[in-house]
Amino acid sequence: MTRASLSPSLQTGKRARPRALGGALLNWIWLGLILGAVVYAALTGRMEAVSTAIFDEAKGAVQLVINLTGVMVLFLGVMNVARDGGLLDAAARLLRPLLQRLFPDVPSDHPAMGAMVMNLASNVLGLGNAATPFGLKAMSELNRLNPHPGVATDSMVLFLAINTSAVTLMAPMGTIGVRAAAGSAAPMAIWIPTLIATLCSTTAAVGAFYLLRGRRRYALRPRAWEGPEPDAAAAPDAPDDATLALFPAEYPPLGSRQWIVVLGTCAALAVGLALEVPRLRAEMPPDEVLETITSHWLTPLLIVGLLLVGFGRRVRVYESMVAGAREGLALAVRIVPFLVAILVAVGMFRASGALDLLVRGLDPLTSLVGFPAEALPMALLRPLSGSGAFGVMAEILETHGPDSFVGLLASTLQGSTETTFYVLVVYCGAAGIRDVRHALPACLIGDLAGAIGATVACHLFFG
Repeated sequence: MTRASLSPSLQTGKRARPRALGGALLNWIWLGLILGAVVYAALTGRMEAVSTAIFDEAKGAVQLVINLTGVMVLFLGVMNVARDGGLLDAAARLLRPLLQRLFPDVPSDHPAMGAMVMNLASNVLGLGNAATPFGLKAMSELNRLNPHPGVATDSMVLFLAINTSAVTLMAPMGTIGVRAAAGSAAPMAIWIPTLIATLCSTTAAVGAFYLLRGRRRYALRPRAWEGPEPDAAAAPDAPDDATLALFPAEYPPLGSRQWIVVLGTCAALAVGLALEVPRLRAEMPPDEVLETITSHWLTPLLIVGLLLVGFGRRVRVYESMVAGAREGLALAVRIVPFLVAILVAVGMFRASGALDLLVRGLDPLTSLVGFPAEALPMALLRPLSGSGAFGVMAEILETHGPDSFVGLLASTLQGSTETTFYVLVVYCGAAGIRDVRHALPACLIGDLAGAIGATVACHLFFG
């Protein structure tokens, strides 16, 4: 989503205040890294190392994107096949009963409910790009039920809390791609820890919503705004009802050819797995068999499973894959400026020795809770900038190794939550919401719980 595609409320005037908060804070962090690196290097005589790091990190950022592009193109293409085959629609059907309980103020047949179902189903399946337009539509439709325009309702706050905490069942393919490009022996190892972290963050965010909504300072009441009342118009990106009906309720039944291919493939894989287990047991200790099977089999099985979903529904799998792959290529191009900016800043800060100083100062405190100080920049940036955190994660993997504990923790943190300030700003701006009530504290509590969950899960799985 580009700045030009956002509603005017995100670009000018007082309604842009949330965007200014997140953006200004990130600007200060990025500028502080560069200024701190140059000043500390000047005082310690390490200016040559900083100068070298500028060019090395800029070149390394582009090289990282080149290595990452192929993985992103492949997996986004395969995911598009499953989406065309109705996987997103199936997830939406499963989520609808739960959402009707969570949002009793929203009629089950209201367009807001349909948009929320599609948004959360997209998030659960890891389709972040599909989730955003549905989220914008949901917020603008929720505002039509709002008795106090400009003030977030309970349903809006809960919807935002769930979106920023982002339960995702599918493997975080972007992070896994970076780990593979960095030479990880087990790129998929962070899948289950990431799932645990997202469950922790979502549980905490939803719990914080119910805990805070009864406090007087967060009561739902009209506010005296300066200037005209905010409107409820959706942002230009928000889909209309035709878009919400993109995934039909009925798909072609499996024909004999589809049944033969699907069942034959599953049977062959089951036989192969049955033969693989005894062989591995003869070669390695029993406690390593499951880990080996997971690391070697999970990625191929995931690809095959997603392709079979599309093939079973008679999707033209090759054409659908290519269409989704184009999105992966565009995404890879878009992240280049962000990666260059953050990797150069972090690289300068590390080359100057200032990062080592900061780590030594914080290590006694963070070590008490099992959180290495080297991963602290990742935890701090994640709520502010997804691309910034992505760059810090890439830098950590390059410096410490993708399979080190710090690298595994940074990879898990990347998928533990969404970018809180981005979600709040874009979604609330689309609906003209100025007062988010208790959405921000609920979302930040979810961020903290996600970091704690990621730390605990990494200790459980990786020691």
